[in-house]
Amino acid sequence: MVGVSLQSVASPRTIVEAPGLDGPIEISISSGGRVIWPEVGITKLDLVHYVIEVAEAFLAANGDRPVSLQRFAGSVDGEWFFSKNPPKGAPSFVKSQTVRYPSARSHPQIVLDSAAAVVWAVQMNTVVFHPWPSRSANTDNPDQLRIDLDPQPGTGFAEAVAAAFELRSVLAEANLEAFVKTSGNRGLHVFAPIEPTHEFLDVRHAVIAASRELERRMPDQVTTNWWKEERGEKIFADFNQANRDRTMAGAYSPRPLPTASVSCPVTWDELATTDPMQHTVLTIPERLRTVGDVWADFDRNPGRIDTLLQWWQRDCDEGMGELPFPPDYPKMPGEPPRVQPSRKRKAPDEKA
Repeated sequence: MVGVSLQSVASPRTIVEAPGLDGPIEISISSGGRVIWPEVGITKLDLVHYVIEVAEAFLAANGDRPVSLQRFAGSVDGEWFFSKNPPKGAPSFVKSQTVRYPSARSHPQIVLDSAAAVVWAVQMNTVVFHPWPSRSANTDNPDQLRIDLDPQPGTGFAEAVAAAFELRSVLAEANLEAFVKTSGNRGLHVFAPIEPTHEFLDVRHAVIAASRELERRMPDQVTTNWWKEERGEKIFADFNQANRDRTMAGAYSPRPLPTASVSCPVTWDELATTDPMQHTVLTIPERLRTVGDVWADFDRNPGRIDTLLQWWQRDCDEGMGELPFPPDYPKMPGEPPRVQPSRKRKAPDEKA
């Protein structure tokens, strides 16, 4: 949202020390007592302490990637906006990497590579961190395959869990190791580490292929229909989250929800019994101390998307081609019309 003032009221500052790449860095935190999550009383300074405590796991998951910052002027109940480019006056320890957007324009985007940089982002009133699925050295080729399992009205977390387990089997058949995390809300994010050998469009097609296979196996529970009016009471496999410049909340990132829930990696063994609302800014530090980072080995065995691309081609040969892109994208080759099906049927000048 444009025009939001981030420093509307003068307030005392607190100096905190956070690890940088070359040693500790002191960072001045303004408005540390401002309450970000009113329902649970968590302040901006509390959030600073949180990101310092979880920095190792947070950076392992989100560091060295272009990241979009979701920044809030006040509490999570208020106005917010996305920030991608390093703001004027950003300190030297905050890095950036030039990336190409769907419009074909290129701009520098923030890259977080130290706890100090993450603390700076919180000082800039960031609550949610949205990392790209590609690394700064090769931003055009994702090294993560991501599928967002999004519950639609009438479904919830339990239905997402069932879909996630089946998706794990689908990806295993494609020779990919699946990892899962809560979205911080009702959904789940299923990831697979991949070799960065294909660009975004290929990875999108791999995601569509996996999602269609999941839909075949769970036709009454899962849908790939882009239009909400056609989804029904099912889990939506959101393939468009695989597009360039499309992101989801990163692992260990807080969410702007009343309980300060966090997008939390979980093991497959604990998925069926986990409560996503219990993974919060208040509980994650202790979880990391006792359970550890369950994604610590995420990058150990990256796979390839070759099998999924074979499935994609098989589906294309059978008449199942491209699916709609996000509305702000340029028209893409083979894309079906970007018109809501009910409106398309009602168009009086439509030719047979």
